[in-house]
Amino acid sequence: MSENGITTAGGAHGGSGEALRPHAEVAFAHELAALAAADDRPRPERWRLSPWAVATYLLGGTLADGTVITPKYVGPRRIVEVAVTTLATDRALLLLGVPGTAKTWMSEHLAAAVSGDSTLLVQGTAGTPEEAIRYGWNYARLLAQGPSVDALVPGPVMRAMAQGMTARVEELTRIPADVQDTLITLLSEKTLPIPELGQEVQAVHGFNLIATANDRDRGVNDLSSALRRRFNTVVLPLPATPEDEVDIVARRVAQIGSSLRLPPAPQGMEEIRRVVTVFRELRDGVTTDGRTKLKSPSGTLSTAEAISVVTSGLALATHFGDGVLRPGDVAAGILGAVVRDPAADRVVWQEYLETVVRERDGWKDFYRACREVGA
Repeated sequence: MSENGITTAGGAHGGSGEALRPHAEVAFAHELAALAAADDRPRPERWRLSPWAVATYLLGGTLADGTVITPKYVGPRRIVEVAVTTLATDRALLLLGVPGTAKTWMSEHLAAAVSGDSTLLVQGTAGTPEEAIRYGWNYARLLAQGPSVDALVPGPVMRAMAQGMTARVEELTRIPADVQDTLITLLSEKTLPIPELGQEVQAVHGFNLIATANDRDRGVNDLSSALRRRFNTVVLPLPATPEDEVDIVARRVAQIGSSLRLPPAPQGMEEIRRVVTVFRELRDGVTTDGRTKLKSPSGTLSTAEAISVVTSGLALATHFGDGVLRPGDVAAGILGAVVRDPAADRVVWQEYLETVVRERDGWKDFYRACREVGA
């Protein structure tokens, strides 16, 4: 790491404790090393682990030497197996799902396990240019020397092709359609032409690409049929059960809290279960017991938002309370997550408070806290 804190692509800070959010290959380096040492199965060319070991890294397990591999993804095993198998072929992988279904999280960990580097990343936005996917130029050298290899600035995808690595494209459907289509030749022919130099970069074995897309963004920049055919699509579902979602939230809050130097909060699981219950009931439009139909707010109320609400509550309890996570610490965060449309969503929230929360045993403190922040 340089004195100004900048690290090169694929590099890492001096230790996982220095970076606020270490890359997956740094944060879980000990697990990846243990898997590599124990992995005696066939590996595709330039893969750090076999497909079996990659799936074990994602889903968790215990190795023969007693090393515990923590789950990175809680969900159907078959989804992970299909995703990993896709990367072992010449087909690119598209992870599709509603917000908060761990698309980016899975993408990062797949790249870390397969290539040992999750940083070859293109972040999709409405302003993403073609150069971000292909290559750009060092304009000082370009003006001085004209087009040359030295003036070329390869993008993450070009580097992945040349090195046999896994590239990532986040939020593919947010990228303008004409920029998206630069991927078609790249994925079908496995080559990236550089017409200015009369050259091309051909992908070597080990190269593949993982893209993520939010299926609520349909109509923003829909993928062309030609581009969609270049991908195997894996749809990531919302957590199947409340227990799964509570487990996901608890694990991620513990990881984030550790990086923020927040101490574990006593009684935190009770509030995590409460947040997950509220989000699932409003998301599903029915109470857990199935007896009461509910209106759903305009927001997604995703697992990622539940993690954010609990993490914020943990920070409140630590810095402005006694360290015990209580209803008052999560009430404001829940209100902010639910009420996105001040008019319609506030009505939905008030009805839920009065018809469900107010009457639920053991939720009196939560009801009062929600009334106070919503007053």
